[in-house]
Amino acid sequence: MEKEQFEQENSIDLSIPANPSGHLNEVEDEQISSSDTLKEEAESKQNPVTDLKIDEKSTNHADLKSPMKKSVKGFASTLAAGVIGSVLTLTILPHTDYFKNFQPQAEDRPVQMENNSAQVKPVSANTSNSIADTVEKVSKAIVGIENYQQQQSVDFFGNSGPSQNVEQGSGSGVIFEKQNGHAYIVTNNHVVEGASKLEVSLYDGTKAHATVVGTDALTDLAVLKIEGKNVSSTASFGDSTTLRPGDQVYAIGNPLGLDLSRTVTQGIVSATNRSISVPTSAGNWETTVIQTDAAINPGNSGGALINPQGQVVGINSMKIAESGVEGLGFAIPSNDVIPIVNQLIKNGKIERPYIGIGLADLDEVPQVYWGDLPKNVTKGVIVMNIDPNSAAARGGFQPKDVIVSMNGEKIANSSELRKYLYSKVKSGDKIKFEVYRDGKLKNLTVKLTNQQTSD
Repeated sequence: MEKEQFEQENSIDLSIPANPSGHLNEVEDEQISSSDTLKEEAESKQNPVTDLKIDEKSTNHADLKSPMKKSVKGFASTLAAGVIGSVLTLTILPHTDYFKNFQPQAEDRPVQMENNSAQVKPVSANTSNSIADTVEKVSKAIVGIENYQQQQSVDFFGNSGPSQNVEQGSGSGVIFEKQNGHAYIVTNNHVVEGASKLEVSLYDGTKAHATVVGTDALTDLAVLKIEGKNVSSTASFGDSTTLRPGDQVYAIGNPLGLDLSRTVTQGIVSATNRSISVPTSAGNWETTVIQTDAAINPGNSGGALINPQGQVVGINSMKIAESGVEGLGFAIPSNDVIPIVNQLIKNGKIERPYIGIGLADLDEVPQVYWGDLPKNVTKGVIVMNIDPNSAAARGGFQPKDVIVSMNGEKIANSSELRKYLYSKVKSGDKIKFEVYRDGKLKNLTVKLTNQQTSD
């Protein structure tokens, strides 16, 4: 009966991950206990008294030892059962659908990774919004201009020979219009001034003879004309009033000559509406310019300052070239260029009001020539000479008169006088001048004309 019970318990332990070792140990304990009982009964028959003592001793020993044995054996059984259960789990589960049911989308993950990796491709820089594409397009409208002037040749012995055209300088220009078989180029006046011959180099290397349509020394602008058969591209003007400090700009031109033609430099707008006093062949002029840190070097004059959209927002004109000074280039704003260019194409010149006086800044003239000026008068313009057939002569001007205001607006120097005359009034207008003569303030009224002779 005990054997059948052992086999039954053992079979149950194998089918259910329980504690089979614990049952084996309990059966062994019962068998040992039974054998001990038989021995004690046999000995008790021989010696009842001894049996009594032994019985008490064995009883006490069993009571003390049996719980300890069961506790140790129970712990060992539990540990053995845990190890056997872990081994069975690791051996059997991989051959079942447990992992598939636990991670039903695991097989899809490699496919997703392949799709992501397939999307990683080199991206070409040749996009429609590329600055390189924009620059390349505008560069086709940038030309080189060589200024040739007549120069008397002299032989080894110092004898004069025939005059010949000698290159005196070079600059840049922008083709902005093409019509009626001709192409029109805007550049700086100082690039073409004094030339007896002008030669233009196009984008493809073709050279063309240029004729002067018109020039304006004060604004330092000029318009040239060439045959349009080899011209493939023109540039368009943008709105320079939209520029703000920090906007990206690019300067394109021919620094240091045609060997570095169509060089591109990058920078930002450093400032707008800068007022710079510029000496010109027509006198000092206070010009409004865009300041940029894009590199502008000799030969860049007349080239384009463009925005990222490829629009010409300025004509590169000058830079401050002093020791220790960097990043100070200037361009004439496109909104100032357009009206001058249109008038040069229409009239060949800029029609401005004419007074007919020679001027000098008061602070540039030694005080010995100031006359009896009040001590508080330190700024103004001295009249040096007068055209006898001019509006100034008819208005009563005399040499050494000191002009201090025009229509109530103070005039500190000749640049301010020209700025007021050429931007705020027009031919036919009357101007009230305040002048000092022999230390006394006088008012003179002059009617402006646009010719050097009276009408």
